[in-house]
Parts: sequence; C-alpha cells; structure tokens
Amino acid sequence: MSSTESPEAAVLATVPVPPSGARAGDGEAVREVTLAGLTLTVRSRTGTGGEPAVFVHGLGGSSTNWSALMRRLDDRLDCEALDLPGFGYSPPPDDGDYSVAGHARAVLRLMEADGRGPVHLFGNSLGGAVATKIAAARPDLVRTLTLISPALPEVPPQRSALPTGLLGLPGVPALVTRATRDWPPERRTRELLALCYGQPDEVGEEAFAEHAGEYERRVALPYFWDALSRSARGVLDAYTLGGQQSLWRQAERVLAPTLLVYGRLDRLVSFRMAARASRAFRDSRLLALTDSGHVAMMEHPDLVARAVRELLDDTAHHGTAYTDGGPK
Repeated sequence: MSSTESPEAAVLATVPVPPSGARAGDGEAVREVTLAGLTLTVRSRTGTGGEPAVFVHGLGGSSTNWSALMRRLDDRLDCEALDLPGFGYSPPPDDGDYSVAGHARAVLRLMEADGRGPVHLFGNSLGGAVATKIAAARPDLVRTLTLISPALPEVPPQRSALPTGLLGLPGVPALVTRATRDWPPERRTRELLALCYGQPDEVGEEAFAEHAGEYERRVALPYFWDALSRSARGVLDAYTLGGQQSLWRQAERVLAPTLLVYGRLDRLVSFRMAARASRAFRDSRLLALTDSGHVAMMEHPDLVARAVRELLDDTAHHGTAYTDGGPK
C-alpha cells in the first residue's frame, strides 16, 4: 500500500479548477491535483482551522457528498474531500485500475503528496472499503476512522442491493443504458435517490434539481459507465478475497478509534452488518439512525457531526497516537 516514490516528486501540479469545472460551494475551495498517471479534483473547507481530515465518497458519488458534513465540522477539522478517479470531476486513471486497492492507492498517494497525515479519515460505501484498507495498511496516517455504510463483504447481500452489484458484470451497463435511454432526468434522479436515501421524498426541490443536473452531466461523460461498472466489479472482487486480503480481516487490524454509522433504511448495505462491523473493528462505536438510508452524512449531517465531535473529543482526551507498530 505504501508508495516508494517521493511525495514531493509525485506532485506535478496543483492548480485551481477552471470556471467550467467543479463548482465550489460557500466556504469551499476546489483544486486539481496532478500526480504521475493520476489527476484528482479535491474540494476543501477550512474554517477556524484544526486537524486534517480526508473524505472518500462511495460508488457513483463525488466530493460534494461530504459538503454538508464538512460545513458542520470546519471549526474542528481542516477538511478535504476528493473525487475518486473516474468520478465527479476527476478523469479516469491512466492505468484503468478501478479496484478497491486501486482507489485506495489513489487516496493514499494524495495523502502522502499533501503531507497532512495523520488524518481523520472518512469513507462512505465504496469509500468505506477504501478507507478500511488504508487504515489497516497505514496506521501511521490515520488518527480516527469514520465509516458510513461501508461496503464490507455481505453474504448473502440484501435483495435491494443486487441490481447495483450486477453493474459489475460484463454487458449489464449496456443493458441498463438501453433500458433507461428514454428516461427524463427527473425519473433517473428519483430512482437514484430512492436507492440511496431512506426518505427520498424529503429531498427539497432545489437539492433535487442539483442532483438531476449533476447526474445528467456525468451520465453524458464517455467514461461514466466504464468507471461505474469497473468500480462495482472491484467491490465484487474485493468481496471474494480471503486470507489477509479479506476486508473483514483488514478491519480487524485497524488500530484507529472508529465510528460506524448505519441506517436502518439502507437498501445497499444491510443494517444487520452493523453488529459484525462493531465486533471486527477493535476500538469502535456505533451510531444507528432509524430514518437514514445509505448516505447518512447527506440525510442527517447534524447527527453524524455530533457523533464525530464526540469521537474527536474522546480521542483528544485519551491522546492515543499510532505508528506502524501499533499504539504508543
């Protein structure tokens, strides 16, 4: 997992995103970071300063998925959320690697290039699997870990998650494209929100319009389905790994204090996995949200932020630091 190249040598350029690119929300800045064979769009939010934090979105998501939560934590954390390769405004990686390990290497390279570690690491869904791999492999770079509906192996998966998993099979994205090509943007967006939100009817008109516009922009990209399907395949492949490469075995090796957030209305990651995750992560706490679905940081950012603050307070109180060899 660790990189052998110098972080200083790895960074070729870091420039603001042009006006035609990703838009920065109020209080945010957006920049483009170019590494060898990789370009990442990074959204940052710095309020009164604080310890560094990195946020990793899920399958089909983007850095904007974290804007609401970052806004509620910027008095405590120096926040950076990235668009994974092939998602948001980040172009595909040169090597075409969309595996969970490939995404983890991309995040790790950004962290090493920035030199901001150890960080408070956040991950949702696919990003949760990515963050777990990083925390297990590089405890020196992770101060705390917050996982929201992490995509850890679930056998058998709940039935409502099967269509998303099937996107990883050859030929399925083409079938989906043909079946939905006549759908208006509003219908596409409603279907997406119904899958991700516990209570999609509560999404306001303005937010719905923003979701619809962004979805249409991204589905028109020539690499959209390739990035989505190959990343989904990467999750499926990660589910089949055994031994030390198993995501559950790696969860057991995580040393950082961990906050687990699960929604009872999640249609993609079953709430029943919360119990197993609580046992796997050695220093964990659980936030169970009755009315939340798959993206609790977007649905209930106040509740998630409160739990994160408690984690930060407890971690600061105990003063635990970690090295490659464990706690010190």
